[in-house]
Amino acid sequence: MSIDNESDVTANLQIGPTTLGMVRIFVEAGGLEIPMDFEPEEAEEIAEEIRAAAARARASAMKGQKPRNS
Repeated sequence: MSIDNESDVTANLQIGPTTLGMVRIFVEAGGLEIPMDFEPEEAEEIAEEIRAAAARARASAMKGQKPRNS
């Protein structure tokens, strides 16, 4: 499966700080729990990648829309 393929998998995503000064991304799906801890700088890099992907997705979606007639 590639990143472009749709999936029917449902997951719960939680993000927050830990008591040790890390940022935890916690994913739960199908009885599987995956805690991932990152240094704050790494978490900021991940956030930047998510923002960039959102911008690309938005631009891609806009290309697929027909122009509106005023």
